[in-house]
Amino acid sequence: MYLAKNLRYLRLKYGLSQDYIANRFGYKSYTTIQKWEMGTSEPSIGVLSDLSALYGVDMDAMISTDLELGEAQQGKKIKRIPLLGTIAAGLPLLAEQNIEDHFYIDCKLGADFALRVKGDSMIGVHIYEGDLAFIRQQSTLENGEIGAIQIEEEATLKKFYHEEGTIILQAENSRYAPIILKNGNVRVLGKLVAVLSMRG
Repeated sequence: MYLAKNLRYLRLKYGLSQDYIANRFGYKSYTTIQKWEMGTSEPSIGVLSDLSALYGVDMDAMISTDLELGEAQQGKKIKRIPLLGTIAAGLPLLAEQNIEDHFYIDCKLGADFALRVKGDSMIGVHIYEGDLAFIRQQSTLENGEIGAIQIEEEATLKKFYHEEGTIILQAENSRYAPIILKNGNVRVLGKLVAVLSMRG
């Protein structure tokens, strides 16, 4: 009765894309997962068992219980946050045009939005392409803090330094030189508070 709703809820809760689930379970595209979440088809018992293991949820509960409602009733403070894609210049950060998806996190994490990591510039601190970076929205960073910084229409994750009117964005990969910017050319979007690895 609740399977379709629960499959979407659990995927978003853990910040996983439909493409990720499709790839993990050997499907050629996300459309199979989309159909599960719409309730127009269902995974096989074997796949359902694997999904329950992935999410750490009892398989019968996935079918017969409203898991989102149950967690709310248990007093867990769950927050719905957006996953941002390209950050369009001139639009508010959380404008609908910037949002790719939503998912649920524990409020204790203190994040306001998430970004999907692109490239390998932060592998020195174990942040890899495809990982989800959870960001607390704020307009300033202390020297040495890792944050999301907007440059033109892209958000980049870098270590931040501010010296005598100049912003230095430092990668954690020796292949990349620091990015040096004047104050007017950069916008701090927020501070990194957690990372979800997508390599598992």
